[in-house]
Amino acid sequence: MGASIRRPRAVRFLCSGAGLGPSTVKCVIFSFSGGGLTGALKLGAYSLALLRYMYTSSEPCGATSTRLYRSSEKREREREGKKERRRMDSDFGVPRELSDLQKKRAQYQPVLPPCLQGTTVRVEFGDHTASDPSSEHVISRLFPLTYGQPLAHFLRATAKVPDAQIITEHPSPGGHNVVWGLYNAIKLHNPKSVLLGFVGGTEGLFAQKTLEISDEVLSTYKNQGGYDMLGRTKDQIRTTEQVNAALVACQTLKLDGLVIIGGVTSNTDAAQLAETFAEAKCPTKVVGVPVTLNGDLRNQFVEMNVGFDTICKVNSQLISNVCTDALSAEKYYYFIRLMGRKASHVALECSLQSHPNMVILGEEVAASKLTLFDITKQICDAVQARAEQDKYHGVVLIPEGLVLVFFMVFSSSVKLVFSIERYWICCLWEIHVLHREGVSTDKISCQLSPWASALFEFLPPFIRRQLLLHPESDESAQLSQIEMEKLLAQLVETEINKRLKEGTYKGKKFNAICHFFGYQARGSLPSKFDCDYAYVLGHICYHILAAGLNGYLATITNLKNPVNKWRCGAAPLTAMMTVKRWARGRGAGSIGKPAIHPVTVDLKGKAYELLRQNAAKFLMDDIYRNPGPLQFDGPGCDAKTITLCVEDQDYMGRIKKLQEYLDKVKSIVKPGCSQDVLKAALSAMASVTDILSVMSSPSFSAQTHRFSQKRQGFNRLPDKATV
Repeated sequence: MGASIRRPRAVRFLCSGAGLGPSTVKCVIFSFSGGGLTGALKLGAYSLALLRYMYTSSEPCGATSTRLYRSSEKREREREGKKERRRMDSDFGVPRELSDLQKKRAQYQPVLPPCLQGTTVRVEFGDHTASDPSSEHVISRLFPLTYGQPLAHFLRATAKVPDAQIITEHPSPGGHNVVWGLYNAIKLHNPKSVLLGFVGGTEGLFAQKTLEISDEVLSTYKNQGGYDMLGRTKDQIRTTEQVNAALVACQTLKLDGLVIIGGVTSNTDAAQLAETFAEAKCPTKVVGVPVTLNGDLRNQFVEMNVGFDTICKVNSQLISNVCTDALSAEKYYYFIRLMGRKASHVALECSLQSHPNMVILGEEVAASKLTLFDITKQICDAVQARAEQDKYHGVVLIPEGLVLVFFMVFSSSVKLVFSIERYWICCLWEIHVLHREGVSTDKISCQLSPWASALFEFLPPFIRRQLLLHPESDESAQLSQIEMEKLLAQLVETEINKRLKEGTYKGKKFNAICHFFGYQARGSLPSKFDCDYAYVLGHICYHILAAGLNGYLATITNLKNPVNKWRCGAAPLTAMMTVKRWARGRGAGSIGKPAIHPVTVDLKGKAYELLRQNAAKFLMDDIYRNPGPLQFDGPGCDAKTITLCVEDQDYMGRIKKLQEYLDKVKSIVKPGCSQDVLKAALSAMASVTDILSVMSSPSFSAQTHRFSQKRQGFNRLPDKATV
């Protein structure tokens, strides 16, 4: 229903007219890595801030890795702090030298949906939200102030409800457009407003080192890739002291809003900050924006992430070019690694776009518990089958996170006790900390705990060396530097040579060429879809904060349709959170912290089914498809990703349809209706409520969750350690 919003005085002033009032608007933005572009916007008394913080997980960790990690953490942070202070002295926001194409793209003006056009937008609140039943009691206890908030929908203002009117207005391609959309939304309400940017990330925030954002500065960053307008940092706000420092900074700067732009980790942090600020009675409101090239921030409220469309289209063209070269030379197998840590969405979409011969999805490997040698055998069998048709070329796609899946499968096979994923992380912690302590590579294995040593020795030497590279800011391995495609190519070559000697393979010599497509697409010019999507999300952020909402994610649904049919709204971050459980033996378990977890490829979804239906043809028939480069004009410019178009993701549309059915029942079954109608309605409603009550119970949800984990191979732990 419609609701009137009591706005802060500064917001009423902003909407009252251009340049009127006692002060102009000042806005601040800053950015840092570890989740995406972030910043802070200060609008006089009503302000907007963007930042990100990391909190320490309570999940079980190996004692050795934790002790080593703590011993070197301080020195590492001091070194990184010096680097970031030097970065703060760099020039940011300097106008770029643009090519003719970039100039043409900078002139493109993204379109707003009808509901956001003009200076009058109405907010309508829906029903209160809930999370997964098995996690609800944990989340509601830890987030008492932000849990269960209603959905918000932004609609075109109408004369029917005047009292409800609100008069407001890792790099991923399109991130700059979020800032641009936010900037334009602010300027729309007060042309004299000022937008400043914190440069150098969190260090810039605490030092209040800012850059004034203007039309001139934005002119060379509109619709452009990268995050170089303000720079970024690896600093994270993870300790209690750092969280308190963030709170103090927001209070000192008198910031009323906090917008976090990033993926699952960043928006989990947004939910934590929203609760922390509410508990401290800090006026800062927290809002999230789904921006991640991995495309793994998906749920019933989020259909797609900013950057995913561009990444897949650019990679698909590169893959298609390689496919054409393979078909021309007819003597090479290309192994191509794509981005995707825990989810293989990029690999799946690129396969549907370019039709390579094979794609190895991490979700398939985990579900079937395939080992590295199982995958090697599958590829060799495919090479042999193609050789029988006199084909000695092909293209194989793999996600960069495949190495994690192999570790989980290996760990399961040797029966580790705690969470496989956590053991993997703790193993990396031990390796990285020992490396930073100066322990030589050949001595690291003997200083690891038994289970970590087993995992480490399992890998070939060049993979071990890559694991010893400086870790990411979250202490995870640099998956972009782990050449899984090279490992697979070597194993396949070894097996084919073995079969050749045994006489089971009678084809030509196997030749492999390896590629990693990661950074090539990350800095690309954003696609038209990502330009529009990010720009509209920037506007939505302004409206969320103007409505005084805290702990929400900006959302757009109906994305596969034209922009004028997009539905804009906001969903509580806590409604997207779940709690993972790690078994520790029979009848025991460990509950992790609530988080927004990465969504992996649905092996029962329509996109995956489409791939399976065509897998045999892709493998043997060489039906390569080339979608071409990014199209900014013409018939192909409005093309959306296949995974977006084939899935039925209209969750809110179905909720609305259900409401229509319930309203229709109310209109039919009312005093005066016949006894037969009443009996039929009672019988049907009793059956429906009984079924839904069972399905909504925590026990049913937990059983479904455990079955899903067992089916997909994640977090399933044996009872006993045998390492």
